[in-house]
Amino acid sequence: MMTKTVILYCHPYQESFSHAVLQTVTTHLAQSHADYQILDLYADGFDPVVDSSELALYAQGGTHDALAKTYLTALQSATQLILIFPVWWNDLPAMIKGFFDKVMKRGTDQAYVATRTGLRGNLTQIRSTLILTSSTSPTPYLRLFCGDSINRVLIHSTLKQLGIKHVTWRNMGGITTSTIAKRTAFLGQIPKLLNAQVR
Repeated sequence: MMTKTVILYCHPYQESFSHAVLQTVTTHLAQSHADYQILDLYADGFDPVVDSSELALYAQGGTHDALAKTYLTALQSATQLILIFPVWWNDLPAMIKGFFDKVMKRGTDQAYVATRTGLRGNLTQIRSTLILTSSTSPTPYLRLFCGDSINRVLIHSTLKQLGIKHVTWRNMGGITTSTIAKRTAFLGQIPKLLNAQVR
């Protein structure tokens, strides 16, 4: 199976460190002649709100949001997933949470099916996932004192329930007080991380 990489990117500001991460990722993928697609939630104008009309379609796996359909179709064709976002208040940005709420529909041709023992994910063709984040808090502080939500909720609950395994997470902690050298070093590790992903 050919590798198809989908990048889920969530940051509104082009001068952000997250955007530098995105540029580093896409530069490496382009140089490697990789097939990739960017889902840029802010640039696309994605609305993360699940309103009453959207919820009325939930049981049938439906949506009135064309972007939600487009995003799920992209994920269903992906074999590699890359998530790039900042850690805000020790957790996912609301836009990313809304992405999972709205895009991951239930149904045999959707993101998951419900069984008596829980959710069974349909996105099992995604062979590897790389999560690249940044946070004001140091990474050990996030892990030990702030609930470790990226590991415990996103990786070991949400992604696992969607059938997505083999996840690697790297965080640029202490971003606000970091030096240029430390930020550059983090960016410099990205090509190696990408090359190490399961193909």
